[in-house]
Amino acid sequence: MSENCFHCGQQIEKERIAFDEKIFCCNGCKSVYEILNLNQLGNFYELNKNAGTRPDENSTQFDYLDTQEIFDKVTDFSEGNTSLVTFKIPVIHCSSCIWLLESLHTLNENIKYSQVNFTRKTVQISFNHQELKLSELAKFLTNLGYKPVISLETADKKEEKLDKTLLIKLAVAGFAFGNGMFFSYPEYAQEIMGTTDIWMNSYKNLFRFIMFLLATPVVFYSASDYFKSAWSGLKNKIVNIDVPIVLGIIMLYGRSIYEVLTDFGPGYFDTLCGLLFFMLLGKTFQKRTYSALSYDRDYKSFYPIAVTKVDFEGQQQNILLSELKVGDRIMVRNQEIIPVDAILISGNGNIDNSFITGESATIAKKPGDKIFAGGKQSGAILELEVIKNVDQSYLTQLWNKEAFKKHENGLDTITNTISKYFTFIILGITAIAAIYWIQHDFEKMFQVVAAILIIACPCALALSAPFTFGHIMRILGKNHFYVKDTLTIEKLAKIDTLVFDKTGTITHNKKSNIQYEGDLLEEFDLANLKSLLKNSNHPLSKALYDSLDNKDEYFPIENFKDTPGRGYQADVRSKLYKIGAASFIGQTSQNMETAVYISKNDIFLGKFIFKNEYRKEIKTMFDQLENYHIDILSGDNSSEENQLKSLATKAEEMRFNQNPEDKLNYIQELQSQGKKVAMFGDGLNDAGALKQANVGIAIADDTNAFTPSSDVIMKGENIVDVKKYLDLSKDAINIVKIMFVISFLYNIVGLSFAVTGELSPLICAILMPISSITIVALTSLLTYIRAHKYFK
Repeated sequence: MSENCFHCGQQIEKERIAFDEKIFCCNGCKSVYEILNLNQLGNFYELNKNAGTRPDENSTQFDYLDTQEIFDKVTDFSEGNTSLVTFKIPVIHCSSCIWLLESLHTLNENIKYSQVNFTRKTVQISFNHQELKLSELAKFLTNLGYKPVISLETADKKEEKLDKTLLIKLAVAGFAFGNGMFFSYPEYAQEIMGTTDIWMNSYKNLFRFIMFLLATPVVFYSASDYFKSAWSGLKNKIVNIDVPIVLGIIMLYGRSIYEVLTDFGPGYFDTLCGLLFFMLLGKTFQKRTYSALSYDRDYKSFYPIAVTKVDFEGQQQNILLSELKVGDRIMVRNQEIIPVDAILISGNGNIDNSFITGESATIAKKPGDKIFAGGKQSGAILELEVIKNVDQSYLTQLWNKEAFKKHENGLDTITNTISKYFTFIILGITAIAAIYWIQHDFEKMFQVVAAILIIACPCALALSAPFTFGHIMRILGKNHFYVKDTLTIEKLAKIDTLVFDKTGTITHNKKSNIQYEGDLLEEFDLANLKSLLKNSNHPLSKALYDSLDNKDEYFPIENFKDTPGRGYQADVRSKLYKIGAASFIGQTSQNMETAVYISKNDIFLGKFIFKNEYRKEIKTMFDQLENYHIDILSGDNSSEENQLKSLATKAEEMRFNQNPEDKLNYIQELQSQGKKVAMFGDGLNDAGALKQANVGIAIADDTNAFTPSSDVIMKGENIVDVKKYLDLSKDAINIVKIMFVISFLYNIVGLSFAVTGELSPLICAILMPISSITIVALTSLLTYIRAHKYFK
């Protein structure tokens, strides 16, 4: 029976540490538990079960933060002994995280206070920089499991463009609506009761003038976006939903002024304010997106803020990446991203280019070889000579290619499509009614035209889509499918083709299925091999080390020798072991497999074959998607093609050894056939395809990991629920269509009375907000019912 770690809640697969009658998955989790209990912060676990985050055992060094220039760029404020810094911490996920991060002052006396912004996933910390260095603060957070992300993007400190204009417009409309109802109440009461009040008659003109003053800023300020949108659409020869809305606003406002000036009636200023208030409320609801996630990314979001520059005398200096010049020499340590195109001067490179190419294997580099930006070094320190500036590197050029950018105008939406016909029909009915009444009753013609445009104002039509899609966005986000905007939901509903990247998308990023072929390994050999594997930084060696199940008993290593790109050897308990590529052991590799070969005293023992571990229930997911055209693209070789075919039996195309532009071109090829494509990918090698696709869906296993620009960001483990997300998007469109039908029925009934002159503009104005409220209530109920079907 599997157990879960008391601190982080992860399933314990290998190491099992018992402490204080509790079980932990690693020493890091155990240490955090001890720290919290020593400082009387045990309530952390009571707030939220398994709320902790596993500490990063391979935490990056933060010493560069203590360089004065970098310190000044990263911190928000520094005066005297006090500094203020804001760190981005993506792993903040619950109330316990907030509570712990805001209790840092109890864990370290040099921290004065800390404040979390959960939406943006940041924590602002005030600390004594004389006693606690910035690098020590970053390491302290990392040891607690809350590693800060420090990159060019986070250090740029761009002022957030928080658009408060819409909220101000909503507040103005709400204020005018509330007060307008107050001033119009006496006149409504007289109208309904059929009585006359002398005092009211004396002050009615004053009240009407006040209502005019309240409504005017609502029309010309709060409703300004509708006017701009309608005008923009007409300039582009498009009749969008805002055109009939603007006609209704103008008619209500103009008719109200006419009635007040001629003393014909009180006008409809309060109703106009109410309508715009409800419409702006719907628009505000639609704008509630997940600001904690960044959908538009560039190279700055994963490049380091600083690099270690080395002069010809060997002196090291931390400098800002932006100050790096061609000809400079830099040091790159184990697991660090290479930020610029460079030439290897010294050291043995073991470069993982999977972020760029999608190919999971590492590439050996020797002095004199060229290394591209975006690769990650695995192993000893490298010394590189810069041959291109940051903004000229291969990685940056890849991002800046026009083909990698997608431009949308957002005009092709279901609402605008329907509104084109709706507007022409209403204008036609209005014109016919006006021609008829101008011949029979000129005075009544104005009343009929006003009634038609008021009753037909498509406010309910305009509200149905934003409220429905706003609800759907919230529900999808709650289930780890974060949609960029409401337009994406409409596009998801039209998708007929799904293209999946393999590595990191339908496979786990950090897990491999390892199989052994060869002579049976005795406990003696297994213990020796694990001792030797512990000394290697190679990704395959680390994965193999984690997979070996014998006890953690280590033996001295003698005569260790590393041959870069081939393997390494050493004596363990008087036995010579070699671990590495087939040629290093004297064997021949087969079937393009990824394998580690083992020999003892130059006698071949066997090999460990590495295969990607596919996500759980991935076959079920592919089977559920039988109504979609499915393709799989991969930067890896075709060694796993047969296994893939057994999992994705419905897949129509599988392509391997695909570089970024190959993937982009394939998406274009599908689109040229009229297909609506959704692309699933996880790295920069998928960025072009994600941009080109009708919907780009970035997969993120690790919240600290880089995700390319996309329309949707989703958790990797939830990819098996893709059909639910797609079906719910289709249901959202159906709900909007149902609301449209209800709106049309309301308009048909209302218009049949309005054109005959039997419906006064006053009654029309009362019915309009009632229809809007009805639509909002119905769409909320229907979205809840449909969502409950998929996510109970």
